[in-house]
Amino acid sequence: MHKYPTTDRLASLSAGDISAVIQMAWEDRTTFETIQERMGLTESEVIALMRAELNPGSFKLWRMRVRGRTTKHRALRNAEMKFDDHKVADHRRANC
Repeated sequence: MHKYPTTDRLASLSAGDISAVIQMAWEDRTTFETIQERMGLTESEVIALMRAELNPGSFKLWRMRVRGRTTKHRALRNAEMKFDDHKVADHRRANC
């Protein structure tokens, strides 16, 4: 049983998918939009998953880290940012 309020998308995640979402959420260059494209989770669902899966101190650190971070939202990125977050996220797929 999952520790977070379930939606169909959250309930359908395997342990490997949960691990991949957590890795992508911690990665500065992987946007919430990419996580949604790859895993089907909205930003609020990613936050709920992180709140449930991380210990409280780690969740607070993660929220402080991503709140307002321009690299986590494509619309806020500077046009000079040349990296492709899809390539970064490609290696984040679970092996299980």
